[in-house]
Parts: sequence; C-alpha cells; structure tokens
Amino acid sequence: MKERIFSLVFALSLFTSPFAMAQKVATDFTLPTDNGSLVLSEQHGKVVYLDFWASWCPPCRASFPWMNELQEKYGKRGLKVIAVNLDKERDSANEFLTETPSRVTIAYDPEGTIAESYGVMGMPSSYLIDRNGNLHSSHIGFRDKDKAELEEKIVQLLESK
Repeated sequence: MKERIFSLVFALSLFTSPFAMAQKVATDFTLPTDNGSLVLSEQHGKVVYLDFWASWCPPCRASFPWMNELQEKYGKRGLKVIAVNLDKERDSANEFLTETPSRVTIAYDPEGTIAESYGVMGMPSSYLIDRNGNLHSSHIGFRDKDKAELEEKIVQLLESK
C-alpha cells in the first residue's frame, strides 16, 4: 500500500514540477487526422503544445478558443498546437468540433494508446515540447487563471533557440 501511495505521489509530482520533464524526449507517435496523419517527430524545430481532450469534458470545450488564439498569435514564431481527441467514436469529436470550432491540428487516439504513453491522468492534459523534441512541462485541467503562466512558458521556449 505504501508503495502505491509513493508511486502516486511521485507521479503527481511530475505534473506539478515545471522542471521534472527537462531533457526527457517526448514519445513519438503517428496519429490520424482529418487530412491524413500527423507524426510528432516531424514537428522537430517547433515548440509543440500537445493537448489531450474528449468531447464530454467541459474544461476541454473552454480551452479551444484559447488554443486557437495561441496558434494564431505564435504560429509564425514556431508554435504548433496539436489537440489529440480520445473519444472512441469520431462522431462525438465531430459534434464537439462543430459546436466549438478549432483552428489547431486535430489528431485522433480512440484507443488511448498515445495518451497512456504520456501518462494522461485527467482531461484536458497538456504537454509542452521544446524545439528539440524534449518534454518541458505538463499541465492537467484548464482554468483561466493558468493561461498566463502557460503562455509565459510557451514564449520562453519560442525565444530559446
């Protein structure tokens, strides 16, 4: 029992420490999109904001306008926002996207394989990946009060070469 508690506390500490993921290479993947497929390693040289979401998640719905803004504001500086949907049924994702339009890249992980490899523990979960493909930080949930801090991390990574 103590081992399980320690493991859980350790895992959660990884999500709260902004430096816990420094120099850990992001797990590469290939996922389907509406226009073919997306390969994470092909984003090398860009800062990637990788977001895992589902149609049934109210905070996910709230995050999409902000992610759209980020992509528009920082895309030319090298930011790539990728939103990975975890719904089993594509129709659920399509309905969500009709109601909440997206201008970011949408990929689909209906089996949750990639989400599992990233250790997703809640919805939405986001991962910031530097230009070299290293995990920089992660964040669970979406709250207005967190946007400034998240954007600051993105800007720092965009400014570092």
